[in-house]
Amino acid sequence: MLVTLIIGCEIAFWVLLGAGLAVRYLLRLPRAGAALLVCVPLVDLVLLAAAVADLRDGGTAAARHGLAAAYVGFSAGYGHSVVRWADARFAHRYAGGPKPPPAPKYGRARAVHEWRLLGRTAVSTAVAAALLQLAVWLVADAGRTAALGEWQVRMGVTAGIHAVVAASYTLWPKREPAASPRV
Repeated sequence: MLVTLIIGCEIAFWVLLGAGLAVRYLLRLPRAGAALLVCVPLVDLVLLAAAVADLRDGGTAAARHGLAAAYVGFSAGYGHSVVRWADARFAHRYAGGPKPPPAPKYGRARAVHEWRLLGRTAVSTAVAAALLQLAVWLVADAGRTAALGEWQVRMGVTAGIHAVVAASYTLWPKREPAASPRV
């Protein structure tokens, strides 16, 4: 049931995002579009409430609970930037807005970009790990919550891998290719 709800929440996220942008730019109703976009985080609250209810009703923590926490954590860390990203592209495509700049590919600018992404990943993993810890305390039965501790480790590994990636762009920045001479 919870896995189905996670999938449903992911679909609802994109439907609300698309509907909000369509109403904002295609129907030219910016306030109504903004109202729909404000509803996007409510999807996370529904998922969080369902995961908590499942555990409070005696369910044993499993991968689905960790996935729900990771989903909510990702939304906390990356949700706003995903909405901004989609908004800029939708505005460009359908409302004559400026073309969004691409992510930097080379040098210091790319390293800074990667460190910003790492900050979002850190927020995501911290929120997910905190939610998992709250669930452990809420259930108060180590036998029923062992899987949640495993997910906390996964969150830490995810942040660690991203830190290595960000550091690699700092220590070994990718150089812009030299322009080939014209003949």
